[in-house]
Amino acid sequence: MRSFTLSSQWTALFVLVTALCGLFTSTVSVKYENFKTCDQAGFCKRNRAYADSASVSGWEAPFKLTPESLSWKNAQLQGTILKTINKDGETVRLPITISFLESGSARVTVDEEKRQKGEIELRHSSIARKERYNEAESWAIVGGLDLSKTATESRDTKTSTVKYGSEGQFEAVVTFAPFGIEFKRNGVTEIKLNDRGLINVEHWRPKVDKVEPEKKEGEETPVPETPAGEDESTWWDESFGGQTDTKPKGPESVSLDITFPGYEHVFGIPEHAGPLSLKQTRGGDGHHSDPYRLYNADVFEYIMDSPMTLYGAIPFMQAHRKDSTVGVFWLNAAETWIDIIKEKQSHNPLSLGIGSKTDTKTHWFSESGLIDVFVFLGPTPKDVTKAYGELTGYTQLPQEFSIAYHQCRWNYNTDEDVKDVDRKMSKHQIPYDVIWLDIEYTHEKEYFTWDPLQFPDPIGMLKQLDKSERKLVAIIDPHIKNNGYPIVEDLKKQDLAVHNKDGQIYEGWCWPGSSHWIDCFNPAAIKWWITLFKYDKFKSLPNLFIWNDMNEPSVFNGPETTMPKDNLHHGKWEHRDVHNINGMTFHNATYQALLERKKGELRRPFVLTRSFYAGSQRLGAMWTGDNQANWDHLAAAFPMILNNGIAGYPFAGADVGGFFGNPEKDLLTRWYQAGAFYPFFRGHAHIDTRRREPYLAGEPYTGIITQALRLRYALLPAWYTAFHEASVDGTPIIRPHYFEYPGDEAGFAVDDQFFVGSTGLLAKPVVKEGADSVDIYLPDEEIYYDYFNYENYTGRGSKTISAPLEKIPLLMQGGHVIPRKDRPRRSSGLMKWDPYTLIIVLNKAGTAKGELYVDDGETFDYQSGAYIHRTFSFENGVLSSTDIASKGKLTDKYLKTMKNVGVERIIIVGAPKSWDGKKTVKAGKGEAQIEFHAEEENKAAWAVVKNPKVAIGEDWKIEF
Repeated sequence: MRSFTLSSQWTALFVLVTALCGLFTSTVSVKYENFKTCDQAGFCKRNRAYADSASVSGWEAPFKLTPESLSWKNAQLQGTILKTINKDGETVRLPITISFLESGSARVTVDEEKRQKGEIELRHSSIARKERYNEAESWAIVGGLDLSKTATESRDTKTSTVKYGSEGQFEAVVTFAPFGIEFKRNGVTEIKLNDRGLINVEHWRPKVDKVEPEKKEGEETPVPETPAGEDESTWWDESFGGQTDTKPKGPESVSLDITFPGYEHVFGIPEHAGPLSLKQTRGGDGHHSDPYRLYNADVFEYIMDSPMTLYGAIPFMQAHRKDSTVGVFWLNAAETWIDIIKEKQSHNPLSLGIGSKTDTKTHWFSESGLIDVFVFLGPTPKDVTKAYGELTGYTQLPQEFSIAYHQCRWNYNTDEDVKDVDRKMSKHQIPYDVIWLDIEYTHEKEYFTWDPLQFPDPIGMLKQLDKSERKLVAIIDPHIKNNGYPIVEDLKKQDLAVHNKDGQIYEGWCWPGSSHWIDCFNPAAIKWWITLFKYDKFKSLPNLFIWNDMNEPSVFNGPETTMPKDNLHHGKWEHRDVHNINGMTFHNATYQALLERKKGELRRPFVLTRSFYAGSQRLGAMWTGDNQANWDHLAAAFPMILNNGIAGYPFAGADVGGFFGNPEKDLLTRWYQAGAFYPFFRGHAHIDTRRREPYLAGEPYTGIITQALRLRYALLPAWYTAFHEASVDGTPIIRPHYFEYPGDEAGFAVDDQFFVGSTGLLAKPVVKEGADSVDIYLPDEEIYYDYFNYENYTGRGSKTISAPLEKIPLLMQGGHVIPRKDRPRRSSGLMKWDPYTLIIVLNKAGTAKGELYVDDGETFDYQSGAYIHRTFSFENGVLSSTDIASKGKLTDKYLKTMKNVGVERIIIVGAPKSWDGKKTVKAGKGEAQIEFHAEEENKAAWAVVKNPKVAIGEDWKIEF
């Protein structure tokens, strides 16, 4: 257990100790009772009940769009929805704006006029904002909002029809009464909003205290009659876990049903531990009983296959059917739940299900804020992720070291401990780039300090790491210890912390004991935070980077281990309004702080976050939190990472080896093999676990783990190229089958194998205990080769691949060129000037194509042209390298630095028999030797060209 210093407030001490005891009871997993179910969350229960009411025959939807209110201007349809609230016909006005964007996306926003104008009264003398939260856009959206220049609108008495899209291929049909929208692509309905009439905006109303019936002498107290209608029990206050949410604005949830007709599979809405293809939540095979919940929380030792909330929330969903993908983005930062129903509809009564189609019907509800929905009509998965990325930004192009291996545990105890691990990794020739420090490095949990006894020489420690081009990552969390040390005093003096409902600085409890939380919604707080990372404030060097943990925020004595919803942030917004964005604001502040720690020294930051929201991908990496050292958690990681990738946040990973518990050696070894394919690759462990650095495993395990690490390092050029692609168009780094083969229905739900970037590498690491083979699914008739021995596989369907402990099931799809660096080094930084190896994997037609992206891996100079981007193509016996970069002011300067970096080997897999006996090939202006290796049994023929003397940054041809 971590030690900490507490004040003398014994009640709070008891609460904290109780919470900590729960955190570290290793014999049990997540404590369900600490987190709400839908029935315990008032607005979730109410909206589910509303959906049940709407399913009753004769129910009439109370929301109607008034035709006379409509106006069309600059690709926006604006009007007013009237919500009828009683039998007398009284209505509430809900302004609606439907925007059609130049990108081909559409946006639907619904507000509430009375709150919008501030014409409401808050209870409890609250100083909170009266409006519905309308600033999520300022955090999540960075572009893509330009309105269409070609959209047209036509109208009749019942509908308004808008045609939009680059070729007018999209259409939105807005029905007035009851309100609804159908989105069509090429005349086919793809998405329906409010198809089931479940739109709900809980309007403001004053609380009317009920008069208690008078008790007459000698009579029992009469029970008041409960009027028929809405359940008001959680409108005005709500208690959970011994704490009460005062809800000064009363009920204010919003909901909408979104139907995907003809779509059986929906993906996305991370973060949850479960399969890629989301399950039903209200009936159906293997269904969940609760909706999928998005409410960032500190859920340790989380359970498998659950809709339970975890650390991050991205309310972006894709729906997929054969050759068609569409998506929606629910821009709301409050607690959100999503119900999923899949209904099969036969074409005729005699079909017996043959030829039937499935409609996926979803129901979204958030506790507060606006209805703000973006609609993407595809038609491909890449079109949808690109359109989403245009709005929320593409993933950060990270420093290259950060996509290599990270060695972490809670905790390395001293600076000498760090240096010892560093030396032993080098001694055992195990590559790694980063070593990490958890909170014990600080002086009594005071961030921006070093423990003077355990870490007396942080600069010396950093300098030793730098000799091998290695880095250090230190943890800094958003809770600031409330003990009078200079940073917390400055925080309080400048009033930069989160406030409680009464407007005073909020005090809660976390690792340091009594703490305050920096409010990074406040621009002044960000400005202050940036100053704390300067080298004269925080003793460090440029090779130190940062880990932001606990930023949901985690509050040990708070409701659901987080902050009270009626706390107040900058601008007087309630925490309930912004909860899911909170972690991203802290991540953003740290990112800004690392950009320029020394004047004129601009570097790409590396900041790991646990909590995230749509847009966090712009700022750094995430990981899946406090997992367990068991096979189930190993298997769960890939579906979670894949879901994150298609939701726009591909720089993702899981703790290799499992955070809680001690993995057996087979499990640890298989986890490293799997981790070699995580975009973010870090080994991590709890303070109570045994040390498990790779060199401690003993043989054969250390050797096998080292080979997995070397595989990752050899393929870093391919990984970095995939990261570049993700940074410019949002394409996931590891890709599920449906993304690469959108017409192959057998692969839509496959989530235990994947493609790496555009390399054609198809991986299925072993995640089952005792397995010595895997069945890998091939989606086409192309030829595939085993990465290690060139054994070939053909034919669509399942193939069994041998996988003894030392083997990673990894295939190369014919038709690709894979860039690699084969010289083993201690770190990626020491590989910078090493020559390349190109793997030419020929397809059945005898061709191959691939790309390589290279820059300095550190600065932003690539934005001024300091990079190499080339395509390699093999066709008709000729391998060519062609420049596909755009020239900038720094291009020539960068190319000069790279002029001596060449290609040392070219390996051609599937080489034609006609090359047998060939001794040389024409390489540029000279010749190079070639060796041919004939086919053996089912292993493909291959050839190797040695030292062709061609530069990686130049145009050239090699003729075979």
